[in-house]
Amino acid sequence: ARGVRHARWAGGALPLPPARIARIVVIGDTGCRLKAADRVWQACDQPDRWPFAGIAARAAALHPDMVLHVGDYLYRENPCPAGVEGCAGANWGYGEAGWRADFLDPAAPLLAAAPWTMVRGNHEECARAGEGWWRLLDPHRLIAGRDCTDPAQDRAGNHGAPYAVDLGGRDRLVVLDLVALAAARPGDPGPVDDLRGDVGRIAALTAGARSRFVTAHYPLNAVLWASGGTDAVTIGGKVAAALGAGALPDVRAMFAGHIHFFQYARFTDRPSQLVTGFSGTEEDPAIAPATLADAAGKPGSAPLDALTTIAGRFGYALLERHGAAWRLTAFAPDGSVMGRFAL
Repeated sequence: ARGVRHARWAGGALPLPPARIARIVVIGDTGCRLKAADRVWQACDQPDRWPFAGIAARAAALHPDMVLHVGDYLYRENPCPAGVEGCAGANWGYGEAGWRADFLDPAAPLLAAAPWTMVRGNHEECARAGEGWWRLLDPHRLIAGRDCTDPAQDRAGNHGAPYAVDLGGRDRLVVLDLVALAAARPGDPGPVDDLRGDVGRIAALTAGARSRFVTAHYPLNAVLWASGGTDAVTIGGKVAAALGAGALPDVRAMFAGHIHFFQYARFTDRPSQLVTGFSGTEEDPAIAPATLADAAGKPGSAPLDALTTIAGRFGYALLERHGAAWRLTAFAPDGSVMGRFAL
């Protein structure tokens, strides 16, 4: 088929992906955080405090070929307390009202603009929004015992098989579900074995590809300040530790969220890392070096080749193909450019 193809549904026409995907909107961690345990009550009814609806509308206006959401869709875990400004009366919970308020309604223009690749976040584990995940977003077949309806089966429901998205031009994107590792009980080796098995399938899923990209909610190569100050740098976390050194040597770049900021990191010995957990959820503080100059010469920084961290600002990104090259632009909610980067 030539031009834009569409699939029909009750609400209208949905675009199908072109044979060569060249423009990908990248977002993540989009929900409005209402969490009693952390005493965080995000102002869901104030667009400057929870800008996801505006971000979705502006991203849709970019006319992408695909949308990549790197996980965490539903953050409304508890009811807003009486007297708290900005979230009074907000819908909450893991039922339909919560899903509509936190994701389906604000994302509507972007859901209609392009096909999506959806990554599962820790907020979509079985003990949280897992039932909605399996019914609404996961591309695999819904199977009894793996659908998060029975807590005794959560071990199975917290893992989905990896799969590849063909971007055309011999480029492929592999999607990993790492929720089981986050939800694992101490001493349970099963999720780690699953993860290693999934990573071992990347080569088969991308056979013949020129460029291999991987997306997972947890960033394997996020660059952070070591605990206790700004005197040392850490790269990666428990997921990277579970995989061991040298994981994913033939991968060009990784896309992730989980940490609520934007980060672009390029290395001399591992895939580049993009973190786009900045599309709506309450932002994290400045827990990472802002630039390569901030980290240079400090313990742990040796593999770094380029680094930009944008903390405390919401936004979205556009990944564009230019021949064999891919370039990424980070935008603020108002559409202004925060940075441009080459993969």
